[in-house]
Amino acid sequence: MASNTFIPYLQRILTELMKLTILASGSKGNCACLQGERGALLIDAGLSARETLRRLDAAGGDASLIEGILVTHEHIDHVRGLDVLSRRLGVPVYATGGTLEAILEKSEASMADLRRCRSGERFSLGDFSIEPFPTSHDAREPCGFCIAEGDLRIGCCTDTGTITTTISDRLATCDAVLLESNHCPDMLENGPYPPYLKNRIRSKRGHLSNPDAARCLQRLADHIQVAMLAHLSEVNNTPEKVRLSALEGLGLYSDQVGVGVAPQDPGAVHPESCGFRL
Repeated sequence: MASNTFIPYLQRILTELMKLTILASGSKGNCACLQGERGALLIDAGLSARETLRRLDAAGGDASLIEGILVTHEHIDHVRGLDVLSRRLGVPVYATGGTLEAILEKSEASMADLRRCRSGERFSLGDFSIEPFPTSHDAREPCGFCIAEGDLRIGCCTDTGTITTTISDRLATCDAVLLESNHCPDMLENGPYPPYLKNRIRSKRGHLSNPDAARCLQRLADHIQVAMLAHLSEVNNTPEKVRLSALEGLGLYSDQVGVGVAPQDPGAVHPESCGFRL
Protein backbone atom coordinates (compact mmCIF):
# COMPACT_ATOMS: atom_id res chain seq x y z
CA MET A 1 0.00 0.00 0.00
CA ALA A 2 1.40 3.43 -0.91
CA SER A 3 1.62 5.68 2.12
CA ASN A 4 0.45 8.79 0.27
CA THR A 5 -2.56 7.22 -1.43
CA PHE A 6 -5.85 6.27 0.22
CA ILE A 7 -6.79 2.69 -0.51
CA PRO A 8 -10.61 2.85 -0.67
CA TYR A 9 -11.16 -0.57 0.87
CA LEU A 10 -9.42 -3.58 2.30
CA GLN A 11 -10.88 -6.99 1.50
CA ARG A 12 -10.23 -9.74 4.02
CA ILE A 13 -10.40 -13.45 3.24
CA LEU A 14 -13.35 -13.90 5.58
CA THR A 15 -17.00 -14.71 5.13
CA GLU A 16 -17.94 -11.53 7.01
CA LEU A 17 -18.21 -8.19 5.25
CA MET A 18 -18.65 -4.71 6.70
CA LYS A 19 -18.87 -1.56 4.64
CA LEU A 20 -18.95 1.99 6.01
CA THR A 21 -20.19 4.76 3.74
CA ILE A 22 -19.95 8.42 4.75
CA LEU A 23 -23.11 10.28 3.74
CA ALA A 24 -22.09 13.56 5.43
CA SER A 25 -19.35 14.69 7.79
CA GLY A 26 -18.89 18.14 9.29
CA SER A 27 -20.74 21.07 10.82
CA LYS A 28 -23.43 21.00 8.12
CA GLY A 29 -24.45 17.46 9.01
CA ASN A 30 -23.15 14.05 10.00
CA CYS A 31 -24.38 10.64 8.93
CA ALA A 32 -22.74 7.32 8.08
CA CYS A 33 -24.19 4.00 7.00
CA LEU A 34 -22.64 0.76 8.21
CA GLN A 35 -23.69 -2.32 6.25
CA GLY A 36 -23.07 -5.87 7.36
CA GLU A 37 -23.79 -9.19 5.71
CA ARG A 38 -27.56 -8.94 6.06
CA GLY A 39 -28.45 -5.65 7.70
CA ALA A 40 -27.34 -2.05 8.11
CA LEU A 41 -27.51 0.80 10.57
CA LEU A 42 -27.07 4.56 10.51
CA ILE A 43 -24.71 6.46 12.78
CA ASP A 44 -26.25 9.90 13.41
CA ALA A 45 -28.90 11.63 11.31
CA GLY A 46 -27.69 15.18 10.77
CA LEU A 47 -29.23 15.64 7.32
CA SER A 48 -32.90 15.93 6.46
CA ALA A 49 -34.60 12.58 5.99
CA ARG A 50 -35.04 13.26 2.27
CA GLU A 51 -31.37 14.17 1.76
CA THR A 52 -30.18 11.19 3.81
CA LEU A 53 -32.16 8.77 1.69
CA ARG A 54 -31.09 10.51 -1.53
CA ARG A 55 -27.41 10.20 -0.64
CA LEU A 56 -27.85 6.63 0.54
CA ASP A 57 -29.42 5.71 -2.79
CA ALA A 58 -26.68 7.55 -4.70
CA ALA A 59 -24.08 5.52 -2.79
CA GLY A 60 -25.76 2.26 -3.76
CA GLY A 61 -27.25 1.64 -0.32
CA ASP A 62 -30.56 -0.03 0.46
CA ALA A 63 -32.74 1.77 3.01
CA SER A 64 -34.80 -1.39 3.58
CA LEU A 65 -31.76 -3.01 5.23
CA ILE A 66 -31.49 -0.35 7.97
CA GLU A 67 -32.34 -1.79 11.37
CA GLY A 68 -31.73 1.21 13.60
CA ILE A 69 -30.09 4.60 14.11
CA LEU A 70 -27.27 5.17 16.61
CA VAL A 71 -26.94 8.74 17.90
CA THR A 72 -23.70 10.07 19.39
CA HIS A 73 -25.15 13.26 20.89
CA GLU A 74 -27.95 15.80 20.53
CA HIS A 75 -26.31 18.64 18.54
CA ILE A 76 -28.34 19.60 15.49
CA ASP A 77 -25.68 18.54 12.98
CA HIS A 78 -26.17 14.99 14.28
CA VAL A 79 -29.97 14.83 14.76
CA ARG A 80 -31.49 17.24 12.22
CA GLY A 81 -33.44 14.52 10.39
CA LEU A 82 -33.74 12.01 13.23
CA ASP A 83 -37.47 12.23 13.98
CA VAL A 84 -38.71 12.07 10.39
CA LEU A 85 -36.10 9.53 9.30
CA SER A 86 -36.72 7.10 12.17
CA ARG A 87 -40.46 7.23 11.50
CA ARG A 88 -40.09 6.86 7.74
CA LEU A 89 -37.80 3.86 8.13
CA GLY A 90 -39.77 2.45 11.05
CA VAL A 91 -36.61 1.75 13.07
CA PRO A 92 -35.54 2.35 16.68
CA VAL A 93 -33.18 5.11 17.81
CA TYR A 94 -30.40 4.26 20.28
CA ALA A 95 -28.66 6.90 22.42
CA THR A 96 -27.54 7.44 25.99
CA GLY A 97 -30.06 8.59 28.57
CA GLY A 98 -28.67 12.14 28.64
CA THR A 99 -28.80 12.40 24.85
CA LEU A 100 -32.37 11.13 24.72
CA GLU A 101 -33.45 13.64 27.36
CA ALA A 102 -31.83 16.49 25.45
CA ILE A 103 -33.43 15.40 22.17
CA LEU A 104 -36.89 15.22 23.72
CA GLU A 105 -36.48 18.64 25.34
CA LYS A 106 -35.80 20.20 21.94
CA SER A 107 -38.21 18.13 19.85
CA GLU A 108 -41.79 19.14 19.23
CA ALA A 109 -42.69 15.57 18.35
CA SER A 110 -42.38 12.44 20.45
CA MET A 111 -40.29 9.99 18.46
CA ALA A 112 -41.80 6.59 18.05
CA ASP A 113 -39.14 4.21 19.36
CA LEU A 114 -36.37 5.64 21.53
CA ARG A 115 -34.12 3.17 23.32
CA ARG A 116 -31.55 3.98 25.98
CA CYS A 117 -28.06 2.55 25.81
CA ARG A 118 -25.34 2.82 28.44
CA SER A 119 -21.60 3.28 28.05
CA GLY A 120 -19.76 0.03 28.62
CA GLU A 121 -22.88 -2.12 28.16
CA ARG A 122 -23.13 -4.05 24.92
CA PHE A 123 -26.42 -4.54 23.11
CA SER A 124 -27.49 -6.27 19.92
CA LEU A 125 -29.15 -4.84 16.85
CA GLY A 126 -29.74 -7.50 14.23
CA ASP A 127 -26.40 -9.21 13.68
CA PHE A 128 -24.47 -6.25 15.11
CA SER A 129 -23.00 -6.16 18.60
CA ILE A 130 -22.70 -2.54 19.77
CA GLU A 131 -20.75 -1.11 22.69
CA PRO A 132 -21.12 2.61 23.49
CA PHE A 133 -18.24 4.42 25.20
CA PRO A 134 -18.10 7.95 26.67
CA THR A 135 -16.54 10.80 24.71
CA SER A 136 -15.59 14.33 25.84
CA HIS A 137 -17.79 16.97 24.22
CA ASP A 138 -20.04 19.83 25.31
CA ALA A 139 -23.20 17.78 25.11
CA ARG A 140 -25.40 16.11 27.74
CA GLU A 141 -23.99 12.56 27.59
CA PRO A 142 -22.04 12.07 24.35
CA CYS A 143 -20.69 8.72 23.26
CA GLY A 144 -18.91 6.84 20.52
CA PHE A 145 -19.61 3.29 19.40
CA CYS A 146 -17.68 0.10 18.78
CA ILE A 147 -19.70 -2.01 16.36
CA ALA A 148 -18.92 -5.65 15.65
CA GLU A 149 -20.27 -8.29 13.32
CA GLY A 150 -18.59 -11.66 13.34
CA ASP A 151 -14.84 -11.14 13.67
CA LEU A 152 -14.88 -7.55 12.38
CA ARG A 153 -15.08 -4.46 14.57
CA ILE A 154 -15.32 -0.76 13.72
CA GLY A 155 -14.89 2.13 16.17
CA CYS A 156 -16.66 5.46 15.66
CA CYS A 157 -15.38 8.47 17.60
CA THR A 158 -16.23 11.97 16.41
CA ASP A 159 -16.93 15.15 18.38
CA THR A 160 -14.52 14.72 21.26
CA GLY A 161 -12.11 17.29 22.65
CA THR A 162 -9.61 14.74 23.89
CA ILE A 163 -8.72 11.07 23.59
CA THR A 164 -9.23 9.55 27.02
CA THR A 165 -7.76 6.25 28.13
CA THR A 166 -11.21 4.67 27.73
CA ILE A 167 -11.53 5.91 24.14
CA SER A 168 -8.03 4.73 23.27
CA ASP A 169 -8.62 1.31 24.83
CA ARG A 170 -11.92 0.84 23.01
CA LEU A 171 -10.55 1.90 19.61
CA ALA A 172 -7.53 -0.40 20.04
CA THR A 173 -9.91 -3.37 19.87
CA CYS A 174 -11.07 -2.38 16.37
CA ASP A 175 -10.04 -3.29 12.83
CA ALA A 176 -10.98 0.17 11.55
CA VAL A 177 -11.81 3.57 13.03
CA LEU A 178 -13.87 6.60 12.07
CA LEU A 179 -12.02 9.34 13.97
CA GLU A 180 -12.43 13.09 14.26
CA SER A 181 -9.66 15.34 12.91
CA ASN A 182 -11.45 18.66 13.13
CA HIS A 183 -8.95 21.48 12.94
CA CYS A 184 -5.39 22.62 12.34
CA PRO A 185 -4.33 24.52 15.48
CA ASP A 186 -2.51 27.22 13.49
CA MET A 187 -5.45 27.79 11.15
CA LEU A 188 -7.82 27.99 14.11
CA GLU A 189 -5.58 30.44 15.99
CA ASN A 190 -5.14 32.71 12.96
CA GLY A 191 -8.61 32.25 11.55
CA PRO A 192 -11.76 34.42 11.65
CA TYR A 193 -13.55 32.82 14.62
CA PRO A 194 -14.10 34.95 17.75
CA PRO A 195 -12.01 34.08 20.84
CA TYR A 196 -14.86 32.37 22.72
CA LEU A 197 -15.48 29.99 19.81
CA LYS A 198 -11.78 29.24 19.37
CA ASN A 199 -11.57 28.40 23.06
CA ARG A 200 -14.61 26.15 22.84
CA ILE A 201 -13.24 24.24 19.85
CA ARG A 202 -9.83 23.57 21.37
CA SER A 203 -11.11 22.78 24.87
CA LYS A 204 -11.22 19.26 26.34
CA ARG A 205 -14.95 19.26 25.57
CA GLY A 206 -14.58 20.64 22.08
CA HIS A 207 -13.16 19.05 18.94
CA LEU A 208 -10.09 16.97 18.19
CA SER A 209 -7.20 18.70 16.39
CA ASN A 210 -5.10 17.13 13.65
CA PRO A 211 -2.15 16.56 16.02
CA ASP A 212 -4.47 14.99 18.61
CA ALA A 213 -5.88 12.62 15.99
CA ALA A 214 -2.35 11.80 14.81
CA ARG A 215 -1.27 10.93 18.36
CA CYS A 216 -4.31 8.68 18.69
CA LEU A 217 -3.45 6.92 15.43
CA GLN A 218 0.12 6.47 16.65
CA ARG A 219 -1.25 4.45 19.57
CA LEU A 220 -3.60 2.49 17.31
CA ALA A 221 -1.19 1.90 14.42
CA ASP A 222 -0.39 -1.74 15.15
CA HIS A 223 -4.07 -2.60 15.78
CA ILE A 224 -6.08 -1.11 12.92
CA GLN A 225 -6.18 -1.65 9.17
CA VAL A 226 -8.18 1.44 8.11
CA ALA A 227 -8.59 4.96 9.49
CA MET A 228 -11.20 7.37 8.17
CA LEU A 229 -10.71 10.93 9.42
CA ALA A 230 -13.92 12.90 9.86
CA HIS A 231 -15.70 16.08 10.97
CA LEU A 232 -13.21 18.44 9.29
CA SER A 233 -13.73 22.16 9.75
CA GLU A 234 -14.31 23.86 6.41
CA VAL A 235 -12.71 27.05 7.78
CA ASN A 236 -9.89 25.76 9.98
CA ASN A 237 -8.64 22.68 8.15
CA THR A 238 -7.94 21.09 4.78
CA PRO A 239 -8.10 17.45 3.67
CA GLU A 240 -4.40 17.63 2.74
CA LYS A 241 -3.38 18.74 6.23
CA VAL A 242 -5.50 15.99 7.78
CA ARG A 243 -4.02 13.28 5.58
CA LEU A 244 -0.42 14.35 6.09
CA SER A 245 -0.87 14.64 9.85
CA ALA A 246 -2.46 11.19 10.03
CA LEU A 247 0.32 9.59 8.00
CA GLU A 248 2.90 11.25 10.23
CA GLY A 249 1.15 9.82 13.28
CA LEU A 250 1.09 6.33 11.80
CA GLY A 251 4.83 6.53 11.17
CA LEU A 252 6.28 3.19 10.10
CA TYR A 253 2.74 1.82 9.80
CA SER A 254 1.68 4.41 7.21
CA ASP A 255 2.14 1.88 4.40
CA GLN A 256 0.05 -0.73 6.25
CA VAL A 257 -2.99 1.32 7.32
CA GLY A 258 -5.41 2.70 4.73
CA VAL A 259 -6.10 6.39 5.43
CA GLY A 260 -9.11 8.30 4.11
CA VAL A 261 -10.63 11.73 4.70
CA ALA A 262 -14.42 12.01 4.91
CA PRO A 263 -16.00 14.77 2.79
CA GLN A 264 -18.79 17.04 4.03
CA ASP A 265 -20.78 16.11 0.93
CA PRO A 266 -19.62 13.11 -1.14
CA GLY A 267 -21.44 14.51 -4.17
CA ALA A 268 -21.43 12.27 -7.23
CA VAL A 269 -18.12 10.58 -6.49
CA HIS A 270 -17.89 6.81 -6.32
CA PRO A 271 -19.11 5.73 -2.85
CA GLU A 272 -15.98 3.72 -2.11
CA SER A 273 -13.95 6.95 -2.22
CA CYS A 274 -15.82 8.17 0.85
CA GLY A 275 -15.91 5.00 2.90
CA PHE A 276 -14.25 1.62 3.31
CA ARG A 277 -14.83 -2.10 3.34
CA LEU A 278 -13.50 -4.76 5.65
